[in-house]
Amino acid sequence: MALTIQKQVDMKVKPIKRHKAIQPLSREHHQGLLLSWKIRTGLSKGVSTDRIKTYADWFYKTYLIPHFEEEEKHLFPILGNDNILVKKAIAQHRRLDRLFHSTTELKKSLNHIEEELEQHIRFEERVLFNEIQKVANEQQLQFILEHHKETKFLENTTDRFWE
Repeated sequence: MALTIQKQVDMKVKPIKRHKAIQPLSREHHQGLLLSWKIRTGLSKGVSTDRIKTYADWFYKTYLIPHFEEEEKHLFPILGNDNILVKKAIAQHRRLDRLFHSTTELKKSLNHIEEELEQHIRFEERVLFNEIQKVANEQQLQFILEHHKETKFLENTTDRFWE
């Protein structure tokens, strides 16, 4: 018997049960999605790209660089550096790094950051983290628990351009 469209939709949006060792990294992803939203909102309101870029750079240095380093150091090795999903995530990290360091065509760079950061986070949450969680043993997950300190997000209120 064929599934109804609603049942198919319900199955696709089923919440992901994350192991407690990986939950802090998923919570950090939420802030990254908010960054994409803030950039998108600022651009749609015609806010100066310099203002948006200043905030994006602060966020990148304060939160994304340490987050990427944590994933690459403690999480990705569970699958191995030769794993195609890990290679894809690392390539996305590098691409985002280049976009954040871009100083020309700011509007274009910010548009790319907003789109690619969101796509990257969705990929990690829906695909990569699920695969890592499937193959990780309890010792590996315990190691992550012991070595990853969740970064408490403190908003930069200097310029709330998105409001």
